[in-house]
Amino acid sequence: MTDQALPHAAIADATAASSFDTALAASGPRRWLRHFDRALIALVECACALLLAVEIVVLLAGVVFRYALHQPLVWSDELAGMLFLWMSMLGAVLALRRGEHMRMTAFVSRLSPQRRALVDTLAIVLSIALLALVLWPAYDFAAAETVILTPALQISDAWRAFALPVGAALMLLVGLIRLAQVGRMRDIAIALAFVGVVAGAIAWAAPALPDLGKANLLIFFVGVVAIGIFSGVPICFSFALATFGYLSLTTDTPLEVIVGRMDEGMSHLVLLAVPLFVFLGLMIEMTGMARAMIQFLASLVGHVRGGLSYVLIGTMYLVSGISGSKVADMAAIAPVLFPEMKRRGADEGDLVALLSTAGAQTETVPPSIVLITIGSVTGLSISALFTAGMLPALVLALMLCFVVWLRYRKEDLSRAQRFNGREIGRMFIAAFPALALPFVIRGAVVEGIATATEVSTIGIAYSVLIGLFVYRRFAWSRLPRMLIDAATLSGAIIFIIGCATAMAWALTQSGFSQDLASLMTSLPGGSSSFLALSIVVFIVLGSVLEGIPAIVLFGPLLFPIARAAGVNEVHYAIVVILSMGVGLFSPPFGVGYYSACAVSRINPDAGMRPIVGYMSALALGLILVAFVPWISTGFL
Repeated sequence: MTDQALPHAAIADATAASSFDTALAASGPRRWLRHFDRALIALVECACALLLAVEIVVLLAGVVFRYALHQPLVWSDELAGMLFLWMSMLGAVLALRRGEHMRMTAFVSRLSPQRRALVDTLAIVLSIALLALVLWPAYDFAAAETVILTPALQISDAWRAFALPVGAALMLLVGLIRLAQVGRMRDIAIALAFVGVVAGAIAWAAPALPDLGKANLLIFFVGVVAIGIFSGVPICFSFALATFGYLSLTTDTPLEVIVGRMDEGMSHLVLLAVPLFVFLGLMIEMTGMARAMIQFLASLVGHVRGGLSYVLIGTMYLVSGISGSKVADMAAIAPVLFPEMKRRGADEGDLVALLSTAGAQTETVPPSIVLITIGSVTGLSISALFTAGMLPALVLALMLCFVVWLRYRKEDLSRAQRFNGREIGRMFIAAFPALALPFVIRGAVVEGIATATEVSTIGIAYSVLIGLFVYRRFAWSRLPRMLIDAATLSGAIIFIIGCATAMAWALTQSGFSQDLASLMTSLPGGSSSFLALSIVVFIVLGSVLEGIPAIVLFGPLLFPIARAAGVNEVHYAIVVILSMGVGLFSPPFGVGYYSACAVSRINPDAGMRPIVGYMSALALGLILVAFVPWISTGFL
């Protein structure tokens, strides 16, 4: 889930803009800046679309040559990795421009328009400050890579590494443009003064910071991160600010090392699957495959009490994780099901509550991007995670179905349409190509036939063929925008992984991981206490940080502790992901809940009461999964 990173509408809507600002808005420099901004973003969008398209072609060619022609292209993964890093950094630029970097707005949104304008301006200034800090170390890091040759292509690794300083420079430029375009002069002056005072105070206190020892962890990784997140600064920039501040002021670590850790986090080969699955999800929606699945499931159980609610849960289970975005999953389902459910008299608050909790329930359904991420940062087998994730999600789905049965057991079915066997058969035949895709993807990875990256390219090719020749619904004109959207979402995901990886490394170097391990292994009750505490911690983290940053930040720290406590690491991964899913979709802080409301066009207040029952069912299911490890590991 992503929330708006820099929601400048509050700034634009502020009623206290000065006459000077109004005059400046109509001035020549402001118009010139707007034209330059549009040209720059158009250029970056074209580059992103081209990079992702070429990456898909290269990886698909690698699959064809490896499995069909038995002549592997040894350079395909290496070239795809280079393209991927460039696409990720340029996608992060677009995410900053669009306001799609993950951020928390629960507190900022409650401010008055004038105060929110000031806080949003401060968020932009802090983001710019971070990018200015990153730029020179990123250049030094890329320049140092010039002497390194890639194994297969035998070219300088600087061709790949310079994506970092170029991306940082473009983000810095975009941030400055946005500040000039939408910031009020008074707010900019106050924000700059605040940052200057804080920087001066830190510089004054810098000589004393190394003597504080572990207290610096509270100052930077609790204080700085919390202030940044709750002020609406994008989570990735909050992480990076804390990391750069801690290492530069309290240690002798060269700042290029931090950029190197970011590069390491963003360049993991497993992450190549992220933009491909995001694009595949968009393909499924565009070709009509998602609608075909929903219509078939509705024909099976739509005539029973609560039938369409069961269809919603089942469809979320089938399509979940393929798009890489829960918003995309929900957006493919809600417009198809909700009108008919409302026609039958369903309460809109109950609908959005069920949609939200169904999103939490399916967090472990492969090919979940969170599963792929946790595998990349912990070294766990993706195949094992895919196998382990299916049954726990099914257990939670059954818990939700029980609540649906309780609530809809007296539903009026007089308006429900019942289909005969022949009609159901026709719908099954129409939906079969769409129904087969999720099972083919999951089966190929679980059985070790192909990697997650390879199977995503196969899925894209399959969707193209099905859209062209089966459903005959393929909008070529939408492809460029789909490529850009996939690159933007992927850029936001990958950049936060890089920042969180650097922060996790800094925490490890500080000795925090050893202290945390000692604390959690000393808890009475052994593995049971460890699991119970982990559930609580990750529910809270899921509501504040969302799944991917929390996973990347705490995964390397807690998984060795889980192993020492006697908890199966695959089982622990499933418990952690489900816990974060519950937090992510739980009001009042979980941004997933508000995303479900936005997709459904339903007021968030309407779902507050109905969601309690569904969340209680999820909590019981989570406890069952956590303390019955066989549910996760029985088929490994």
